[in-house]
Amino acid sequence: MNLPDIIKFVIDLLAVLLLALGIKGLSKVRSAREANILAAFAMLLSVIGLLAYYLGTSGISNQSWAWIIIGSLVGSLLGTLLAKKVPMTSMPETVALFNGFGGMSSLLVAIGAFLFPFNEGSKAASIEPFINDVSISVSIFVGAITFSGSIVAMAKLQGWLSTPGWTQVKARHFVNIVFGVTSLLAFIYLISGNISSVWLLVIASTLLGIGVSLPIGGADMPVVISLLNSYSGIAAAAAGFVVDSQLLIVAGAMVGAAGLILTQVMCKGMNRSLVSVLFGGSLSSQSTTSSGSGEYTNITSCSVEECALTLEAANRVIVVPGYGLAVAQAQHTLREVTKKLEQNGIEVVYAIHPVAGRMPGHMNVLLAEADVPYEQLKEMDVVNPDFPATDVVLVLGANDVVNPQAKNDSSSPLYGMPVLDVQEARTVFVIKRGMSAGYSGIKNDLFDLPNTSMVFGDAKKVLNDLIGELKDLGVGEK
Repeated sequence: MNLPDIIKFVIDLLAVLLLALGIKGLSKVRSAREANILAAFAMLLSVIGLLAYYLGTSGISNQSWAWIIIGSLVGSLLGTLLAKKVPMTSMPETVALFNGFGGMSSLLVAIGAFLFPFNEGSKAASIEPFINDVSISVSIFVGAITFSGSIVAMAKLQGWLSTPGWTQVKARHFVNIVFGVTSLLAFIYLISGNISSVWLLVIASTLLGIGVSLPIGGADMPVVISLLNSYSGIAAAAAGFVVDSQLLIVAGAMVGAAGLILTQVMCKGMNRSLVSVLFGGSLSSQSTTSSGSGEYTNITSCSVEECALTLEAANRVIVVPGYGLAVAQAQHTLREVTKKLEQNGIEVVYAIHPVAGRMPGHMNVLLAEADVPYEQLKEMDVVNPDFPATDVVLVLGANDVVNPQAKNDSSSPLYGMPVLDVQEARTVFVIKRGMSAGYSGIKNDLFDLPNTSMVFGDAKKVLNDLIGELKDLGVGEK
């Protein structure tokens, strides 16, 4: 092993360790920001190490260096602009787009390695030909599915693409089977040395990604995105074998495993199996005949003033944030409300459902942005036993994650889904724009309960009005 190889090995090893530490740090809100920077630095270090290796071995022409520099600058600029401009509510769409980019990059690397084989004597050329061909085929297959599926997911979450009615018929499974079988045959032919089958594999895999993602409802898209995240890791790992990059193999495996775990969390939190998400269509389309799809009969609405009076007299308050809070960008206003309550000696905690918002951790990040203390964020299993001893619960834009049907109605599509037991509290205030249903498309029995009052309006406006009412009552002025 010569000096450039030793240096590259050391840099790759250091980058892998930093990446592992970064991924570990993402599990806690308090360390997530530093962990993200650490993981990004690990990737930058790996790129620098790879370029330095080829610079030392004269493995890249001057013309290629120009393209590398231009591509790096353009990509860095676009990434910076996206990070600055994308709001928290659009983070799932952004994740889907990045998954697509990851799949496309692996696809292009594999196609490039297939069409322009490595020179004799290079490290990548020394790989066993069969392993090389399998790696290229896997990278093309998974990369194409990841790219096309991610673009469809992003377009649906962004509202650019709706679910066509014809995609809900059972014949769609036959079409996807045709694409799948065609991809498999092209995969086998490519491994066997049939060069022309590479384009058939690209086209069939791309169409398969579209065919599987297009029928899935927008409510289930976060599950699909987390699965596609795993696919992008698998494609990257396969591309790592193609170019003989141990770092890419390890990083891809990490992302693939993390994506699978996240998918499992999402499915459990939404009471959905992965098979039903991928092949059963949207949950709302299945739930129209549910016994829980009736009309509300006992709705009680109240004013912001009544809500403020009840909060003033409380000893313990639990806040349940949902996607509506994120849409209204009301996290900072909510923090002002809770600060006033805390200054009045009222205990305040936040109940976080695993799928509150659009993806796991969405609410945690949103509230951390508003400087909510990490200690006040309570996971569902921790906070559920505390609801019976709670005076007031503020539900902000959440719906299905607080629906008692999940525990009380065996005919409901939500039955068995883990939910927050807010109905056990003495008083529940639900702040919503209207009576629209959640992702399940069914009524929420919580709204009909006698201890629940609806405060209708935009979350940010209602909370601003609540601040004014609390000031008038002298709350937080001590």
